Amino acid sequence: MFRLSQFMKELQNPTPVRRGNPPGPVVIWNLIRRCNLNCKHCYSLSADTDFPGELSTSEVYNVMDDLKDFHVPVLILSGGEPLLRPDIFDISMRAKEQGFYTGLSSNGALITEDKADRIAEIGYDYVGVSLDGIGAVHDAFRRVEGAFDASLAGIRMLKERGVKVGIRFTMTEHNHVSLMELLDLFETEAIDKFYLSHLVYAGRGNHYREDDAVHQTTRNAMDMIFERCWNYVEQGLDKEFVTGNNDADGVYFLDWVRRNHPRAFNHIADKLDAWGGNSSGVNVANIDNLGNVHPDTMWWHHNLGNVKTRTFSEIWQDRSDPIMDGLKASPRQIKGRCATCSYFNICGGNTRVRALQLNDDPWGQDPACYLTTAEISGQWKSEKGNEHVVAAE
Repeated sequence: MFRLSQFMKELQNPTPVRRGNPPGPVVIWNLIRRCNLNCKHCYSLSADTDFPGELSTSEVYNVMDDLKDFHVPVLILSGGEPLLRPDIFDISMRAKEQGFYTGLSSNGALITEDKADRIAEIGYDYVGVSLDGIGAVHDAFRRVEGAFDASLAGIRMLKERGVKVGIRFTMTEHNHVSLMELLDLFETEAIDKFYLSHLVYAGRGNHYREDDAVHQTTRNAMDMIFERCWNYVEQGLDKEFVTGNNDADGVYFLDWVRRNHPRAFNHIADKLDAWGGNSSGVNVANIDNLGNVHPDTMWWHHNLGNVKTRTFSEIWQDRSDPIMDGLKASPRQIKGRCATCSYFNICGGNTRVRALQLNDDPWGQDPACYLTTAEISGQWKSEKGNEHVVAAE
């Protein structure tokens, strides 16, 4: 995840560069696969039906104890639709009591006044709601009429109760025109966080990869996000922007800094180097509804082990699996354009699942990298160390 707002704020108030990994990975936990919607790009292939073999409450609690001992700092409770799990609030309360940063990932359509009260009472650190466009555009992606109105109503109920809320937008060629409208909604509804997710070819998303936003569309979207984010930073407003699933965003941002804030180029380059780009299998982990562990949420086709028979902490440290060994390698051994990219230290090779799905090679170049050959050639490297770089025409 690329935390754009944090890097933007560095342009006004630079902070020391800190390196090193967090104590444990962020764990995104799909506690249930059942969902009330049927989204086109769902990575978990969820449906409105019960899936056998899901972890019991006691099994979930045992895993949570291991995660705590393993120094996992963050739990993102997801699905399917996690609000369909009867014990979701009990699990959430326990997560808060154990000191986890606790997020809830929902489609928002099932949030009622009573559920909003409970969510506020528990004190989730963050609730993310997915929107794919405004009105009928969102409904078409979710394949349920009225889904947008229900989700927006849920967002408003949470905002009324002071819950930190964000919207997540997965961009494709069929909905990229909705980005401006969603950014406007983000502002008018006083929403706290905007997450632009690039499409990953996983689950149903793999069947829709021909709809992935083409490179120029992606660049236009990022330009729009940069402009909005910087305007909020200049106004001193606490609005959070993040992007996910395309770590080339960090390199593209560095070029934006070069052109617009050249005196900050060195500092941002060092900050981005410390960030390091893609961290699947290192700082990001996934547990699915059956207890299978994956390098991240887009790797459901590749199991590392199951928490019913082996602890997460043991599974996560085991490098005998070739995928995990390759993901944990530093630097990763990536082929193609990635191998010659001068900013590999920033991106980390981007998203491996796209390379696997398109070319049957998890270590090939990411086909969704939207940077030009000139941009990855190192043409900016000569500018590093010069505090008086003049912005490009």
